[in-house]
This record gives sequence, structure tokens and C-alpha cells, in this order.
Amino acid sequence: MHNNKPINEQISPERRQFLRGVAAASAVGLVATAGSAMADAPAPATVLPEAEQGYHETDHIRAYYASCR
Repeated sequence: MHNNKPINEQISPERRQFLRGVAAASAVGLVATAGSAMADAPAPATVLPEAEQGYHETDHIRAYYASCR
């Protein structure tokens, strides 16, 4: 069942319009997502003084250790 019509005559204008709409909607969605991702970017991490860096056993860590026993 081979169709001898040229490819341009085989594709209906409605299908082309639909595909163009899908492509346009995808592009708009991509731009909107990228824009909101840029707006939601986390603030740069603050640098703590040397005394506050590293491991600290806090109350919540002690409670976790107690729950593991």
C-alpha cells in the first residue's frame, strides 16, 4: 500500500497546524520553566567563621543517637 502522492500532499494542513501549536506550547513551557528556575536559584552560601565549621553534636543529633541505641 504505497501512496504515490508527494509528501506535501499527504500531510493534512490540520495536522501541520496541530504540530506547530505543540511546538510553540513546548517552547513557551520551556522558557517559563527556565525563567522560574532562575528566579528560584538559592542564595550563595554564607561562610561561617572557623569556630563554627565542622561537626557539632547538637541536641537533635544527640536525640538521633539515643534513638539508635
